[in-house]
Amino acid sequence: MATTNIVDKDGNSIGASDATVPSDRLFRNAWSLSGSTITEDLTAAKVIFKDKIREVRTPLLAAEDVVYMKALEGADTDAQAASVTKKNALRDAPAASAIANAANIGALKSAWDADVLGDSPYA
Repeated sequence: MATTNIVDKDGNSIGASDATVPSDRLFRNAWSLSGSTITEDLTAAKVIFKDKIREVRTPLLAAEDVVYMKALEGADTDAQAASVTKKNALRDAPAASAIANAANIGALKSAWDADVLGDSPYA
C-alpha cells in the first residue's frame, strides 16, 4: 500500500497519516513542515493572497475599461471620474495595509476587500 506524502513549500515531506495539518487548504502552497506539524507561512500566504487579488481584479479592470470608454464617448465626466476611482482602487488592492498588517491567517483572510473585489474566495 502506497503512503501519501504531504510536501511543504520548501520540498520537505511527511506521510499524510503522520502529519497535523491546517484546517483548510486555501494556502496549501504556503505550508511549512516543523516536525510532524504543518503550519502556514504567513509571508508566503500573503504572496498567494496578493496573487489571488491580481487574478480576480483582471476581468474587473477590463470591464471598468468598457465603462470608462462609454463615459468618454458620452462626454460624461462624472462617470469618467468614478471609473478612474474604481480602477485605482482595483490597482491598489494588493498593497492594502490590512494585508501587510495581518498577523495571522485569519486576519489575512479578513483583509479581502469585498467592496472592491467582490465576494471573497476565503470566506
